[in-house]
Amino acid sequence: MSISISELTPGFVGEVSGIDITQPLTREQAATLEAGMDRYAVLVYHDQPFTDEQQKAFSRNFGELENTAGGNVTKAAERRLDYQMADVSNLGPDHKPLARDDRRRLFNLGNQLWHSDSSFRAIPAKFSLLSGRIVVDAGGNTEFADMRAAYDALDDRTKAEIEDLVCEHSLIYSRGSLGFTELTDEERQMFKPVRQRLVRTHPVTGRKSLYLSSHSGTIVGWPMPEARAFLRDLNEHAVQPRFTYSHKWKQYDLVMWDNRTTMHRVRRFDETKVRDMRRTTVAGDSVTVQQMAA
Repeated sequence: MSISISELTPGFVGEVSGIDITQPLTREQAATLEAGMDRYAVLVYHDQPFTDEQQKAFSRNFGELENTAGGNVTKAAERRLDYQMADVSNLGPDHKPLARDDRRRLFNLGNQLWHSDSSFRAIPAKFSLLSGRIVVDAGGNTEFADMRAAYDALDDRTKAEIEDLVCEHSLIYSRGSLGFTELTDEERQMFKPVRQRLVRTHPVTGRKSLYLSSHSGTIVGWPMPEARAFLRDLNEHAVQPRFTYSHKWKQYDLVMWDNRTTMHRVRRFDETKVRDMRRTTVAGDSVTVQQMAA
């Protein structure tokens, strides 16, 4: 059987069949899937019972893996997974749900905000690949917003206004918006703001997209209240239902998305239940403020 990609939402989300991605891919198979990402930005795979090593091997077909250090407040001794796997579960090393007031859980509530993975890094991420090892029956959907379609729908005046704007992104902004403000000096140094373009151009398709995230808290050269009000308007525009898709998880689903052209968020669920979600992240290869036209 050959690889088939069917549309779940027009031009945005594709569902992949005809391939077992827990096994090594040929170069041609990897190229087909990457072309699917260029077209859709989100690909959904069902019934892929990965081990961590298999997930990492599949992810490496699309680039080097990002080291997750520096993107959370979890200490080394508290980690369940190695540094090439992002633990976006609600679990501690004992595989039990974290207490309601656990600092790690409170920090991770930021995943319920619309964001792009690793936009808080100087070189932001390319793809994210999230595996549903144990899923919950109710809630916990992951929602995605198509930032290409959101850009296309802007009026010409706004497109001209934002073309060369640069924002600062930081976990300090996103977590601060939830009231998570008590950071150590080491964490504040680790979460220092980085600069990202507000408009990105896809290196293959040449299509423009908004590059927004809850991590974005300022626009360089703008007064902060004006910048945050404007970014709020852009975010409200970008996550209208016509631009979004909600994924209801089944066990062993793998969802892969392009952080350069999408935002996403997880929805609330009963956190007394085990939800084991493991993410690999394909690293980007350049800073956005030096972006050249495709």
